[in-house]
Amino acid sequence: MYIIIGGGGKVGASLARKLTKRSHTVVILEKNPDKCARIAEDSEDVLVINGDACDVRYMEEAGAERADVLAAVTGDDDDNLVMCQLATEGFNIPKAVARVNDPRNERIFHALGINALSSTTIITRLIEEEATIGDIITLQALKKGNLVLVEMDLPSDVPIDGEKLADLKLPREIVLVSIIRGEEVIIPRGNTIIQAGDAVIAVTTPDKEQALRDILAGER
Repeated sequence: MYIIIGGGGKVGASLARKLTKRSHTVVILEKNPDKCARIAEDSEDVLVINGDACDVRYMEEAGAERADVLAAVTGDDDDNLVMCQLATEGFNIPKAVARVNDPRNERIFHALGINALSSTTIITRLIEEEATIGDIITLQALKKGNLVLVEMDLPSDVPIDGEKLADLKLPREIVLVSIIRGEEVIIPRGNTIIQAGDAVIAVTTPDKEQALRDILAGER
């Protein structure tokens, strides 16, 4: 992929190194000339441009018209928002992702269709990954937050043990994607039998997460 990174601080430089190691073509736009010099010295495979990613002329110089992704990772949420809007609306870059420094701004980015994460959200997800059996874990937000990919580990005493998937009568907004049973990955069908200890992965709307938990926990 051809990736433009807006911001050459520690986050941008580290991201560039990792992406180039994965054989992606990376361009960094950074306003501070000293940071540009350090990145150019440390990362020979990264093209570094001393310029503002919020400025059309520098985006053109970075080859935005052929970019696949823009990553806005400066310490300024306003700049990151402008970069993403310029990328998607001005240059039709298919995907824009942003670092959000203030968690309160996250919903603004999402409302504009921009994939954005704050460090607070990332840490929260890491904590949730250690949730207890029977809890719903949100793995990924999809379609601007209108859908979520979730996982639930069924406890050993779950009441629906031995029931067919069709008998659960899941709401139409809930789709079971897979069931992980030991080392086996099962693509569920209507006649698939649910077993205690299964890890169930589903796609649903945020407002149906609790309903899914209740159904899988046998609390219908």
